[in-house]
Amino acid sequence: MSTRFLFVAAENDAIPKCKAGGMGDVVRDVPRQIASRGDEVSVVCPAYSRLHIDQQKVAEIDFTFRGSPQRAEVFEVAGKKEVPGIRHYVIHHPEIKSGDIAHIYFNDPEQPFFTDANMFSLFCTAVAATITHGVFGKIHIAHLHDWHTSMLLFLREFHPSYQDLKKIRFVYSVHNLAIQGIRPFDHNYSSVRAFFPEVAYNEELLRDPRYTDCINLMAVGIRLADAVHTVSPSYKEDVQKPSNPPHFIGGEGLENDLKQANKENRLFGILNGANYANINTVEKGILFRQCVRRFFRWLQEENKDYKAHYMAHTGEKITRWQEKSPDFICCSVARLTEQKFYFFRDDPHLLDSLMEKLNEVNGVYILLGTGAPEYEVLFREASYRHKNFIFINAQSESIIDMLYQESNLYLMPSQFEPCGISQMLAMRNGQPCLVHHTGGLIDTVKHMKTGFSFSGETIDEQKQDFVKVFREAVDIFFQDRKKWNRIAANAKKERFTWEKSVDQYYEQLYSIAVT
Repeated sequence: MSTRFLFVAAENDAIPKCKAGGMGDVVRDVPRQIASRGDEVSVVCPAYSRLHIDQQKVAEIDFTFRGSPQRAEVFEVAGKKEVPGIRHYVIHHPEIKSGDIAHIYFNDPEQPFFTDANMFSLFCTAVAATITHGVFGKIHIAHLHDWHTSMLLFLREFHPSYQDLKKIRFVYSVHNLAIQGIRPFDHNYSSVRAFFPEVAYNEELLRDPRYTDCINLMAVGIRLADAVHTVSPSYKEDVQKPSNPPHFIGGEGLENDLKQANKENRLFGILNGANYANINTVEKGILFRQCVRRFFRWLQEENKDYKAHYMAHTGEKITRWQEKSPDFICCSVARLTEQKFYFFRDDPHLLDSLMEKLNEVNGVYILLGTGAPEYEVLFREASYRHKNFIFINAQSESIIDMLYQESNLYLMPSQFEPCGISQMLAMRNGQPCLVHHTGGLIDTVKHMKTGFSFSGETIDEQKQDFVKVFREAVDIFFQDRKKWNRIAANAKKERFTWEKSVDQYYEQLYSIAVT
């Protein structure tokens, strides 16, 4: 008999327009691997007032939220790729709306997580009711992803209507411990008491260790799940240590909870995988031409009006590089956040140092991404200063594919990194990476063997080593091409497969023997 899984997440890249980050990749790829073993997977995420349009409604679910009757609609959604054994669902409710971050999450600077907590608590209650009504069929294992889904564990523990959830094994994956979903217990529209006025619960089991009048939804997942999963072995070790920002980012206040889960044999570090089949191949030698083409398209979009001058500046810069091609290209593709680019914001001269070295060798650094306004401003200003720094302040899958396949060196100077996928995508194309020696980057990039890494006890030491290793890497490319080619070949041979990772999922997270 096959095992039936339910994946619950805020993102799912197996359906269109439902991805903001690496979580969407995981929720796309792991079910495919599970289905290949003959088991069945249902994947459910919010509809965000858009993903249900023109899809098939399969159920209407009644439940109580905020002490009032609610009705949600469950839609089955066509996947980007039809895979036997996998069904995709979204839940629509008028209060589950499209956010301003990737049309998924909301940014509430005055009250962090205010809107998202409202939405995802409602979503989790609708999912609990949908499970109870049997819409997904019999479920043996529910796999939850990050704080957005942990309210299901609250409902399983405390809500009298959802005690049947205790018959299901619940697994909880921590993708990014830095984002925890902290909200008040009471006296706020976005609070536990407002969501569930009829439910008696144990505050001590839910309490944030720093803000004692608040629930910590990341902690709820860690404390109440049957198994807890970090997305790399090294990140598992990091998060059991206290943070010392900015020099080291570890447990972020939840290190004791994670140590307790480890003591109870509930904490597992399993590296994410990457896809090595059906890779999009691109036409070689047209990177800059494709960039210019995309810039002209972006300039015609109304929502890009405020960036029009900058886009024209970047397009003009790229045409000059078309006339005389660079001899060395390094690149980064990422959301512009503190996690990914803290070093550059902490010390703007750091980027200047990299550009000086690239000037010596007719090299360029191409950074593609959108994100936090302060980082967008930082990199736009740097683009005006440096002719060899190309900041593409937009998103384009075609350009991203080209950067992964045509650049010489991939830069990933993350302040911390639970796992990382970009380094795997670059490596599979034979592109060495220069990374910070932290989290999942430790598990994937070996210094001077499959790439390059920098480290240090303090931020200053880390920045100094970053520049030193960058200069060494560029020198190896130009002065010892045999060594460079060996490192590139080793990178390309590495295989971080989902098949291997999901074997570990079955044995450690799901408690299913692998045959």
